[in-house]
Amino acid sequence: MSLYWRIFLLNAAVLVVAVLLLLGPVTVSTPVLFGEAIVLVVAVLLLLGPVTVSTPVLFGEAIVLVAGLGAMLVANAMLLRIGLAPLGRLSRAMATVDLLRPGNRPQVTGEGEIAELTATFNTMLDRLEAERATSSGRVLSALEGERQRIAQELHDEIGQTLTAVLLQLKHAADRVPEPVRGELHQAQETTRASLDEIRRIARRLRPGVLEELGLHSALRSLAAEFTTTRLSVSAHITPGLPPLDGATELVLYRVAQEGLTNAARHSGATRVEVHLRPVPGGGTGLLVRDDGRGLGAAPEGAGIRGMRERALLIGAELAVGAGPAGGTEVRLDVTADHHGGSRP
Repeated sequence: MSLYWRIFLLNAAVLVVAVLLLLGPVTVSTPVLFGEAIVLVVAVLLLLGPVTVSTPVLFGEAIVLVAGLGAMLVANAMLLRIGLAPLGRLSRAMATVDLLRPGNRPQVTGEGEIAELTATFNTMLDRLEAERATSSGRVLSALEGERQRIAQELHDEIGQTLTAVLLQLKHAADRVPEPVRGELHQAQETTRASLDEIRRIARRLRPGVLEELGLHSALRSLAAEFTTTRLSVSAHITPGLPPLDGATELVLYRVAQEGLTNAARHSGATRVEVHLRPVPGGGTGLLVRDDGRGLGAAPEGAGIRGMRERALLIGAELAVGAGPAGGTEVRLDVTADHHGGSRP
């Protein structure tokens, strides 16, 4: 039972027993119990009012007492509803809070304990969001470092090993009879395809083009990488955008990469557009829009949660939803204070 109904029923019981006491059938213990004392106080206050009660109670007086009881119960219910409304709003805010969507705070109204509790809850949310952003930053930094290490090992160890295998296969194919040579050529093609796949994975783990040529070239390269016979990806970059710091460029690149990955794997899209453009207030916005089936009622997966974690690191606003013509739209808006001395 909610707090509202517990208080209301307790008050209603006191009022009903007080009225019954006036009507006569209620007895009082000796010595008087604490609850009975409260009822007696209410009854005495009723007796001190302008309404007199006969002994025995007349029918008309009983009607007046019952009507007065009903009016008091209605007034009690309204006052409780008004008084406990801030507590209800705070309870709903607690139930719906999401640290990946910061900024939503219950409004502090009035004074007293409930207002103090709401303000304390807002302060706790501020601290939790700051700690979440700090811890997420450490985790994502460690993740990027591990990605670079794995990409380096794939390139240096496995890539070089497969290259050596290709050379050995070519050398063997030049010296064996014709029936065996065809099988060796097939093994060469399989090894070459595996080497290309490893290089592609290494590029995704460590975007070297982002470090060397900047975000604009990296987005164009990403669009070309995801373009296939089934999926067309185009990059549209507004000229004259101000430079961004390195951390912001990495977040934009990873969000675009995750958006394109989701579009290629899950949406059934045939066309995806990647836009990098200015937004009101002097910021920079990234938009990834596809013509697929959309999100529907599916819950957010690890990919979208990862994008929200990255957006929190730079204080950007991330929105994932349906596009104006269907499909899915991923929008990331970066404020102007993240522009600065990075790559041109």
